[in-house]
Amino acid sequence: MADTVADVMTAHPATVEADQSVAVAAALMRDNDTGAVIVNDNGRISGIVTDRDITVRLVADDKGPDTPVREACTPAIEVVGPDTTIDQAVQLMRSHAVRRLPVVEDGRAVGIVSLGDLAMECDPKSALADISAAEGNT
Repeated sequence: MADTVADVMTAHPATVEADQSVAVAAALMRDNDTGAVIVNDNGRISGIVTDRDITVRLVADDKGPDTPVREACTPAIEVVGPDTTIDQAVQLMRSHAVRRLPVVEDGRAVGIVSLGDLAMECDPKSALADISAAEGNT
């Protein structure tokens, strides 16, 4: 069984600069079969943007695909280091009601761990683990 976030995270997560358009972020989500992209500002992590953020914060307000990512992203995010234990990550997700945690070293994203990653590790027979292990809808 894995001990740390580094054991279960997705390394080299998709990232987008805060001033790039949400169309760029959406294309990264499509190309990487993911629902979230880490947002950087001058190479340093500054937030996260999800497909839901784009829908709720932009599309619902009639903003277009050229809108900068910084207008759709969640800027105040919880992050963990690669050495964070699985139990600590679960507790952090639970206490902050988040589904993804960027994994950061020296202010730069080195990975991302999702609720599904942790479900597959901690409870591989759960419905969430089954859904998370399934192939994407590309």
